Amino acid sequence: MAKGILDGVRILDSTYIFAMPYALGVMADMGAEVIKVEGPAHSEPLRRGGTGAFADNEPGEDWWNRAATYNLIHRGKRSLTLDLTQEDGREALKELIKVSDVFVENNTPRVLRRWGLDYPNIKKIKPDIIMMSNTGYGHGEGPYSMYPAQATTQESTHGLTHITGYQGDWPSKAGHSYVDFVASWAGLLGVAMALRHRNRTGQGQWIDIGMYQLGCIGSSEYMMDWQVNGRLGGRSGNRHPSRAPQGIYPCAGDNQWCAISVGDDEEWAALCREMEQPVLIDDARFETPVDRMKNHDQLDEIISQWTSSLDRYQIMEELQSVGVPSGPVFDSRDSNLDPHKLSTGFLEKVVFPEERNMGTRVLMGRPWHLDKTSPHIQGPAPKMGEDNDDILHNLLGLSEEQTLGFLEESIISEWPMDSENVYSLSPEEQRRRGIVEYHDPDYKEKLGI
Repeated sequence: MAKGILDGVRILDSTYIFAMPYALGVMADMGAEVIKVEGPAHSEPLRRGGTGAFADNEPGEDWWNRAATYNLIHRGKRSLTLDLTQEDGREALKELIKVSDVFVENNTPRVLRRWGLDYPNIKKIKPDIIMMSNTGYGHGEGPYSMYPAQATTQESTHGLTHITGYQGDWPSKAGHSYVDFVASWAGLLGVAMALRHRNRTGQGQWIDIGMYQLGCIGSSEYMMDWQVNGRLGGRSGNRHPSRAPQGIYPCAGDNQWCAISVGDDEEWAALCREMEQPVLIDDARFETPVDRMKNHDQLDEIISQWTSSLDRYQIMEELQSVGVPSGPVFDSRDSNLDPHKLSTGFLEKVVFPEERNMGTRVLMGRPWHLDKTSPHIQGPAPKMGEDNDDILHNLLGLSEEQTLGFLEESIISEWPMDSENVYSLSPEEQRRRGIVEYHDPDYKEKLGI
């Protein structure tokens, strides 16, 4: 197997949930040795299911190894459990830092300071270490720096919820954790720059990410409008401040939709001709962009009457052929079966060991390609604590007696000690409660697994 661009780089992943775990999963795709470090009594929350739930909708006896999102973002990593609340656990982590290149954490600032594992202390252990901290509000002296954060609170403080939602309605969060993905890409870039700096100078450094700042780019034009013009933006649903018509329109079939966006007179004329209503081109109500914006509600009714009898792909193909931006609205099934994603290699098949009882799974890759190094998913996510013995014995040189002591003191474990039961609902119950829209029992056949 060809070596990846990050081959030879060892990264310690002590982070939880999504942003940094996903970034480090991508780094594993690129050949880095990524060691997932989690506490036996502070295990990865995604192991409990959450979004994506469990493979085959069955938690199984080792449910903590079967959660879908966990297996997506921790692909290709190794697993070490360490209880960092115990001194021996912290000492083991310090020894691991000595033989690693990058240490990544996402605790609130007070946690690692209390344990003596913040950057000023770990660079004494390994002067050229690269440390990356991902927090809600960054370190430093700001009044929010000690606050914990989660996607919904982040989207409020970087301004997205204020402009997301329908006109006259309450502020709304994005459908998924928008800023987590932005933080993932920022983390990738941060580590790449720090590694390049170290290669040139021999110096490590600290990468301090404040997620509330990252999200501001999504509302930057509104922030600038207030700075320059004193205008406070609001919520406009699917509308656009200068493109009209723009919206999501119903198509033939149950809950089928397409997006259409018109940016100028030429695109407007092309749309009218495709709708076989060329008379609308010179209609005084819609003659200029300003007119179309003012009469947007009427336009939505006209366009909806046209789209409602047509297939969403047909609308996309017809409008794209005449230069009008359009696309079908995908649900998760559409995304997994999309021929374009499949043809570009964005979706990859990963075979799990037979004893894992997971079979072959389709995982999301990366949104870019490198033609010289061909990053790819290196393997499935590890079982919890799968590499405890190998890392402690062969990498850190601990004796069998010491490792046994770690096990007896619950410093290491192969199952989560913070939860004995997992909350799981059948697909039918999830659908009844409105958690999911539908359950497709033939999904494996359609995925070709």
